Amino acid sequence: MGSFAEFTQHMDWWGLLTLLVNAVAALLCITLHELSHGFVAWRLGDPTAKQAGRLTLNPIKHLDLAGLAMMLIAKVGWAKPVPVDMRYFKHPKQGMALTALAGPAANFLTALGATAVSSLIWRFGPVSHITLLILCFLSNVALLGVGMGLFNLIPFSPLDGSKILFALLPDRIYYKILRYERYVGIVLIVLVLLGVFSRPLSFLMIHVLNGMCALVGLPADVLWFCQDVSAILNQF
Repeated sequence: MGSFAEFTQHMDWWGLLTLLVNAVAALLCITLHELSHGFVAWRLGDPTAKQAGRLTLNPIKHLDLAGLAMMLIAKVGWAKPVPVDMRYFKHPKQGMALTALAGPAANFLTALGATAVSSLIWRFGPVSHITLLILCFLSNVALLGVGMGLFNLIPFSPLDGSKILFALLPDRIYYKILRYERYVGIVLIVLVLLGVFSRPLSFLMIHVLNGMCALVGLPADVLWFCQDVSAILNQF
């Protein structure tokens, strides 16, 4: 019993809570990203995602553990891809491009919404631990949403940006690239682990988030300050 009490006494509970908040925020961003892919594909005539049960807000259906871990560690990541059969689209390449664009668009809109709600809470909400915890969650949604949106716009197969860019290519080249997509994906993971994208993505994330803060009237310092539960609560 003594060792257990000592363990709990030295446990970084606020750090654990920060990790939990980050994980929930990441799951929200992942879920909305993949749901948007599937929904747009369905509206364009492809029932594949719907039949696979991917038009759902259940995060477990969309979860890729490696992608979630990268979101928590590097603030950029991915989810389990929604199945899409472009043969159902009236215009296959354009339909695939719109389907691909839907995911990052959902992330940016989610981040903007989280920033707007944060602004309202900061201006009018009561000062309490619960309020600050909500601000921490929303700021992480904004950060992870922008990070995931920007990362997926990189024109590197199999990310969404490649499908948007490749829609401009001739059919012969387009379908050949799709054939080797899974192998290029391995190279992508290696590049992420090596930190190749870290600096340019961090630069873009800062400017996009600062722009969102300016748009909704939230001091940018508040957004960055509210990333860490322990840092917040230690001020009160």
